[in-house]
Amino acid sequence: MNTTENNKAIVRRFNKEFIEEGNMDSFKQLVADDVHNHAAPTGAPAGPESFIYFLNHVLRAGFPDIRVEILEQVAEGDLVTSRKVITGTHMGEMLGIAPTHKKVEIKVIDIIRLRDGKYVEHWGQSNFGDVIRELSAANAE
Repeated sequence: MNTTENNKAIVRRFNKEFIEEGNMDSFKQLVADDVHNHAAPTGAPAGPESFIYFLNHVLRAGFPDIRVEILEQVAEGDLVTSRKVITGTHMGEMLGIAPTHKKVEIKVIDIIRLRDGKYVEHWGQSNFGDVIRELSAANAE
């Protein structure tokens, strides 16, 4: 397998094993200690703990049935860009929002820089803010 195909496989593995399954052993294998998450909120930690916090205390807390579908991937050099959709049912309290039992789709485009088979940088854009506003509005009804 060539480097770009291998890098794409690493990103797919991260999404399946860490985001979907919450596998911390996979996280430790796939994420460098010095990773920088450029998508972390301003003022929040941007290292490995930013991924762990967001997955465990936001996504998995609110959407225990979370699934990730990678729609497209493009790789060049040490970068992998993915367009994906994260789906789940809002069954748990998340960011102070009581469960609505609504199904959600979080649409994401992220770019990962890899070094020696591990995540070292992450940039991401998503509609997560819109999803939160919709869930908050549903609770207000």
